[in-house]
Amino acid sequence: MFDAEKVGETLMDISPGLPETDNFQHWPPWRPLVVDTARRVLEYTGGTLVIPMTVLVEEYWREISAGFAQHQIRVDHFVLHATEPTLRQRIAGEHVVPSPFRLQYLAPYAEAARTWLRQEAQVVDTTDLSPAQVASEIVRRLLAAHRQAETPQ
Repeated sequence: MFDAEKVGETLMDISPGLPETDNFQHWPPWRPLVVDTARRVLEYTGGTLVIPMTVLVEEYWREISAGFAQHQIRVDHFVLHATEPTLRQRIAGEHVVPSPFRLQYLAPYAEAARTWLRQEAQVVDTTDLSPAQVASEIVRRLLAAHRQAETPQ
């Protein structure tokens, strides 16, 4: 498991500081650093790397996915979708005061899902699923895709 937000947190710790932004994904170094970190971890450990991250800017996703492709890193891209009321309920349930940061991304998510994100990924509607059911569905899809890739044409 590789949390790409940690790369952003590292960039946030640079002193005297990078240009002001409301989201570290806007810093140009973040995207290639995510790719390079993933590549180096995979070179060191082998296996499969799970990278949970939300990228809602199509240009940023294209940059990251092109970087993975350049290094022959297989990407099985999933979007864990939920309806807006469900997302609001989940965000509200995380803390006593709901995260304004997360709430401000509901509309950009809806726009990305409407325009490009669904074409780039496999969508798993998590609205009525438990985390265990979501994980089982992803594993089912991965196994089916890997079986299909191994089947001679």
